[in-house]
Amino acid sequence: MSAEIVNPRSDSSDSSDSSEHGSDTGADGDAGTDTARDEPFDAAFALHRGGKMAIQATVPVRDRDDLSLAYTPGVAKVCSAIAEQPELVHDYTWKSQVVAVVTDGSAVLGLGDIGPEASLPVMEGKAILFKQFGGVDAIPIALATQDVDEIVETVVRLAPSFGGVNLEDISAPRCFEIERRLQERLDVPVFHDDQHGTAVVTLAALRNAARLTGRALGELRAVISGAGAAGVAIAKILTEAGIGDVAVCDRKGVVSADRTDLTDVKRQVAGFTNRAGRQGSLADALDGADVFIGVSGGTVPEEAVAKMAPGAFIFAMANPNPEIHPEVAHKYAAVVATGRSDYPNQINNVLAFPGIFAGALQVRATEITEGMKLAAAEALASVVADDLSPDVVIPSPFDERVAPAVTAAVAAAARAEG
Repeated sequence: MSAEIVNPRSDSSDSSDSSEHGSDTGADGDAGTDTARDEPFDAAFALHRGGKMAIQATVPVRDRDDLSLAYTPGVAKVCSAIAEQPELVHDYTWKSQVVAVVTDGSAVLGLGDIGPEASLPVMEGKAILFKQFGGVDAIPIALATQDVDEIVETVVRLAPSFGGVNLEDISAPRCFEIERRLQERLDVPVFHDDQHGTAVVTLAALRNAARLTGRALGELRAVISGAGAAGVAIAKILTEAGIGDVAVCDRKGVVSADRTDLTDVKRQVAGFTNRAGRQGSLADALDGADVFIGVSGGTVPEEAVAKMAPGAFIFAMANPNPEIHPEVAHKYAAVVATGRSDYPNQINNVLAFPGIFAGALQVRATEITEGMKLAAAEALASVVADDLSPDVVIPSPFDERVAPAVTAAVAAAARAEG
């Protein structure tokens, strides 16, 4: 059934007499103003009308024989087999091909805490990206709670229907605990894309930037602006990948072990970052730094950028306004990346999560490990190959090589890890 039938357009126009369609009239009998028709056309609203996705059957139901197989009595045979051998659920249902995209609407894009209903357009968008770029079916689930216990219990109870759980747009620090507890309780992959998808793509771009300029990751000192979900995950994966040093900064400056105002998560971050023992502000940390990674918003003063090391890399990923505008960044950096699609080198999560889940589902992995994330980053970086240049350190989301490369690498890593 088309979206227009489910949710007919209120702003559609036709040449028929409006009186035949019950158009509104004023008290004096004159036709009232059609305010919707007076509004300028908006492509975003037009595209979203009725939603962006639907459920489609994969088998026909054309006659009584089809019905008897797809539903009763044929379906009872399959149910009984799964009851006796639960692992058969992966073979005879959609479980091994579908991911739950779960949010509480607390940290949606740059809009913040806008609630579950307002988050649905983003979750639908995530679901169609799973299908478009990874061949993975996904179902948006927006929860009307921001309580950690309630979110965990709800997802645990929904989990039998899904082969994986993608946590999305859940604010820090709750997102860390939610992911950890779900990973402990579920036997399917749980992946918070705002954390790990961003981290995988960032590492891939950084690997290629280093290769382009003849440097190794171990030679680089990075500064991350933002100690939320993405910042913490990036710090972890860069450390796992062998970065020379990395300092994470929040609003109060460098996250360091001597600070007494740190959350539990930030204390953990302080334990494996900032080996040089730097203190002070973001500007202080940037003095002589090789890499800036922005996942916080705000604006970094140009005078602080100018103090970075020659040939620096600037990944200013706040959207829509990068922490360092590309025009400023190019004055001082050898490689510049943003989160925007209208500049080169877009750090876009869609490069990672479809292939990561496709690979994990392919081998029925029960978790997504650090090794699988590192493998995804390496595969993503390798796609660029001979196209490597200052404006191409990361491939386009529409490069058809991306998802197969990431899928294969993640599946191989999962098999190797058992």
